Amino acid sequence: MADERHMEDWIKKLTDENQDKKFDRRSFLKGTGKIAGLSLGMVLAQSIGGFEVNAAPKFQSYPFTLGVASGDPLPDGVVLWTRLAPEPLNGGGMPGEAVPVKWEIARDERFRHIVQHGTELARPDLAHSVHVEVSGLKPNQVYYYRFKSGYEFSPIGRTKTLPAAGSAVKELKFAFASCQQYEHGFYTAYKHMAEEDLDLVFHLGDYIYEYGPNEYVSATGNVRTHSSAEIMSLDDYRNRHAQYRSDANLKAAHAAFPWVVTWDDHEVENNYADKIPEKGQSVEAFIIRRAAAYQAYYEHMPLRKTSLPNGPDMRLYRNFTYGNLASFNVLDTRQYRSDQANGDGNKPQSPESLDPRRTLMGQEQESWLFNNLSTSKAHWNVLAQQIFFAQWNFGTSSAPVYSMDSWDGYPAQRQRVMDFVKGKNMNNLIVLTGDVHASWASNLHTDFNNPKSPIFGAEFVGTSITSGGNGADKRKDTDHILEQNPHIKFFNDYRGYVRCKVTPVQWQADYRVVPFVTEPGAAVSTRASYVYQKDQMGLQRVSASAVPQGLKISEQVEEDRFTAHTHAHNKQMGQIKEKVKQ
Repeated sequence: MADERHMEDWIKKLTDENQDKKFDRRSFLKGTGKIAGLSLGMVLAQSIGGFEVNAAPKFQSYPFTLGVASGDPLPDGVVLWTRLAPEPLNGGGMPGEAVPVKWEIARDERFRHIVQHGTELARPDLAHSVHVEVSGLKPNQVYYYRFKSGYEFSPIGRTKTLPAAGSAVKELKFAFASCQQYEHGFYTAYKHMAEEDLDLVFHLGDYIYEYGPNEYVSATGNVRTHSSAEIMSLDDYRNRHAQYRSDANLKAAHAAFPWVVTWDDHEVENNYADKIPEKGQSVEAFIIRRAAAYQAYYEHMPLRKTSLPNGPDMRLYRNFTYGNLASFNVLDTRQYRSDQANGDGNKPQSPESLDPRRTLMGQEQESWLFNNLSTSKAHWNVLAQQIFFAQWNFGTSSAPVYSMDSWDGYPAQRQRVMDFVKGKNMNNLIVLTGDVHASWASNLHTDFNNPKSPIFGAEFVGTSITSGGNGADKRKDTDHILEQNPHIKFFNDYRGYVRCKVTPVQWQADYRVVPFVTEPGAAVSTRASYVYQKDQMGLQRVSASAVPQGLKISEQVEEDRFTAHTHAHNKQMGQIKEKVKQ
C-alpha cells in the first residue's frame, strides 16, 4: 500500500509540474524509470481477498457473449479462455463479486470422453475473464472444451496441443493475421479462416483500434462504428475489446483453433514507443493509459499467468517449439523500443536513425532471441512479429525514403540480428509480419543493397483483415516500389490472411484474400503462393490467380496510410480543444 500511495502522490506532483509545459516526446524519457517499477494497484489487483464469491449466479441475459478461445499451446497443455459479459458494451454487466466458472475438456465434441475438468473464479478485477491453464494433456492432439456458470453453457471450442519437443514432425499448417479495424469492414476473412484445416493461428497485432467513431477513415469509407470516443481508461479498453470480440466471425476463428497473440501499437495508441505516446499527452497520463490497455489486452486474450501485467509492464515475448519442425519466437517490438527517429513518419535515414544505441527489442529480449536461435535444432527458425523487417525503400535510389516505425527506422538493431544469423550460417529464418495493411513477400539477403548476396531466409508480410478498406490488386506506387527493392518479390493490396504449409524442406505461404470488406459475403481466393526451400534460389512463385470482383488498381500509395493516421490524430486534437473551450 505504501508503494501505491507513493505512486499516486508522485503522479499528482508530476501532473502539477507539467500542466503548463509544452509537450515534448523526448522529455518523457526523463523520470519514467520511476514509473516503470511501480505497480498501479488502482488498475490491477492481484488478490481476490476483497471479493465475495457468488456460488449460485443467476444472469439477466446470456453471459458468454464474447465466446471462447484457446491459446499459448504446449505439448502437454493449453490456455482456455472466456469472459462473463451479459452486457459486453457496458462494462460487462457483472456484479462486483467473484463467480465460479466450471470448465471441461474432452477428446470429442459431444463430451462423452472428458479428460479433465475443474472450476475457476471469474474475478471482477480481471473483468470476470477466465484463463484456465490446462496441463497433463497428450501432445499433438485435438481437444474440445466448454464452460458453464450457473445454468448457462458456453459455446464449444476446439483446440490442439503442440507435438512433443524434438519429435519428428512432417507437416504444420497455420495462418497468421493482423490489423482488424472494426469500422473499416466486415470480418469475412475470419469466416473463411475458421473453415480452414489448421493447427494454430498467430495474430501479429492491432487486434483493436483506439480511435473514436470515424476518426480513422478508410479510403473506401467506414461501414461500422466504434461504440465510444477515443479509449483511455480501463473501462474504455474493456468495452472496445468486447465490441471487437462480439463479432461472430472473429468468435468462430477463435473457437476453431488455438491462437498465439502479440500486440503492436493500436492495442494502446498509434505508433507509441515504450513509454512515449504518439503526441499530446503527459507522461503520467500515458503510463496510466498503457497500464489500462495492457490489462484489458490480458483480460481478453488466451494468455498464461506469466503474461499477467504488472502495472504498465507486461511480458509478451515468448517461444513455441513445434516438434523439430519450427521454433517460433514471438516478439514484442513496441514495449521496449527507442523513440522513432526523425519525428516518425516516412523519412530518409539520418545520424539519429543510424545510431547503434537504438533498439526495437531492448537488451533483455535481444539476448533472449539470440539464445533461442543459438540453441534451436528446428528445421525452421521463425520471428512472429509486427513490423516490416526487410529493407523497404519507397523513395528513389538517389533519395531513399524509409518508414521510421519499421525495422528500417532501427537499422542497427536489424543489422545485429542479421550479423548473428550470418555468424551461425543460418539459411532457415522466416519472418512473419503484419502492420502495413498489404501483402508482401521478400528474400532476406545478408546485404539488401546487393541482390547477389547470400539469402538467409524470407519474410512474409500479411495484409490486414479489414484495415484500409477494400484495397486493390496493386496500387499507384506498386511498380515503383518493386523496382527500387529487387529483393521484394510480391505485393498485393486486398484484405485477408496468410496460410502457411511447412515441411522440413519447404515453407509455402498462400496469400488468401477477399475482394471487398465493405459488404459481408465476399468469397476467398488464393491470390498467390510462394515457396522457400533453403537452396539459395530464394522465393519461388508456384501459383497465382486473379481475384473475382476485386479492383485491379487503386490511386493509393504507401504514404496514404501514414496520412490517414495523421488526419485521425488531428481530429482527436480538435475535439480536445473544443472540450477545453466549453
